[in-house]
Amino acid sequence: MTTIHFVGGEKGGVGKSVVARVLAQYMIDKEIPFTGFDTDRSHGSLLRFYSDYASPTVIDSYQSLDGIMETASAHPEQRILVDLAAQTHHPLAQWIDESGVLELAEELGISLCYWNVMDSGKDCVDLLNKLLDQYDTRLNYILVQNQLRDDNFTILESSGVKDRALAFNARIITLKKLHAPVMTKIDGNSSSFWAAKNKDTENLNPLGLLERQRVKIWLRHAYNEIESVGV
Repeated sequence: MTTIHFVGGEKGGVGKSVVARVLAQYMIDKEIPFTGFDTDRSHGSLLRFYSDYASPTVIDSYQSLDGIMETASAHPEQRILVDLAAQTHHPLAQWIDESGVLELAEELGISLCYWNVMDSGKDCVDLLNKLLDQYDTRLNYILVQNQLRDDNFTILESSGVKDRALAFNARIITLKKLHAPVMTKIDGNSSSFWAAKNKDTENLNPLGLLERQRVKIWLRHAYNEIESVGV
C-alpha cells in the first residue's frame, strides 16, 4: 500500500509549503505517482505551483479530509502528499482521533509520515514535543531543519526533544538555503521548480543562467536528503 506524507509544523512561515513543493517536484522527476492535497484556503502553494497534481482540502471538514484516506485506499500505487497550512494541527488531530485514522491505516497497510518542518525557534521545538506526546511511535517522523530562514538549530539540539524524537525512530534532513532573490523570482513567476531550473521564455522576469544553475544545485542537495529517508 501507499504512504501518506503530511507536511506540517503548525507555525506559519517555517517553509512547509516549500518542502511540499520540493517533495512534489521530486516525485515528478523520479516518476513516482502521487496525489496532492492542499489545506491552505487563502494561498495554497500546491494548488498554485502544481495544480495538475493537487486538489483543495477543507481542514475542518471530515468529509473533505476523508478523501485523503479514500484516495490512499483506492490508489495504493500512489503516494499521497498533504500540504498542511499553519494552525491546522487541532482539526487534523481531531479528525485522526475521532475517525480512527491510525487504526484504519494499520488495517489497510497505509503508512503515515509526518514531515515536521522546523526553523531555529523555540516554538517549533515545543510543537514537536506536543506532536510526540500525542502520537509517540504511531507516526513516522521526519524532522526537516529548514535553513531557508536560519541555520542555527541550537535550541533543538539542547532541548532534549530531538533525542526524544530519535528514540521514536525519527529521521532528520536538512533543506539548505536557496539564494533569496532566486526564490523571490520563482514565487513571483508562479513557477514550478522544474520551470525554474529550465530556460523560461514566457515570464517577463525569467531566471538567468547562473540563477538556474543555483536552483539545480539546491534541488540536487534536497533530493539527496529526501532519498536518505525515502518517500
